[in-house]
Amino acid sequence: MEIIINPTWKKILRPYLKKVAFTKLWDFIKNEYQHTNIYPLEKDIFKSFNLTPLEKISIVIIGQDPYHQPHQAHGLSFSVPHGITIPPSLKNIFKEIESDTGIKKDFTDGNLESWSYQGILLLNSVLTVQENKPSSHANIGWEEFTNFVIKQISDQKEHVIFFLWGNYAQKKGSLIDRSRHLVLETSHPSPLGAYRGFIGCRHFSRANEYLKKHNKSEINW
Repeated sequence: MEIIINPTWKKILRPYLKKVAFTKLWDFIKNEYQHTNIYPLEKDIFKSFNLTPLEKISIVIIGQDPYHQPHQAHGLSFSVPHGITIPPSLKNIFKEIESDTGIKKDFTDGNLESWSYQGILLLNSVLTVQENKPSSHANIGWEEFTNFVIKQISDQKEHVIFFLWGNYAQKKGSLIDRSRHLVLETSHPSPLGAYRGFIGCRHFSRANEYLKKHNKSEINW
């Protein structure tokens, strides 16, 4: 099973990919794909990296792990492929975009690839999951890999915006140099947490204000 990741990212990640810890993780993942149903598809494990190279990143949105139901996960945090019913968290994200920016969202289409192409890295902390078993691939090594990714972005870039929604994502905050980047934190957009701060957070307009201030392209949400 090949690591399908674009050359720019592969160069940045090479020191980590050579570690014994990653080799063990990858061996485990290869075995999982051979013996059980794993999401996303193999070709989509590193999709967020392949759609958003480091030099284009302006925003990072950190999720937890992929959707665990059939046909939902496709390698981008919070996103689902065209034609798949929008999950509750993404529905709340769209509602907040509408109230914050006035942009009308299509609640029949939850594919966020257009965000990736605009420079938003849709990064799950854990990149794979067993079918019907949320967090089944937690604590096997993915978290350390994505910690390395976040630290590289923090160290090599300037004026990136990090959306940390919920306690899980906020644990990544210690990896980010807040003197160089903007960190926007609130509750998770899931129905359980959205009304504890996410609804009304105005992160989408605040992000565009920051990008404009630093002469970067604003996001078409």
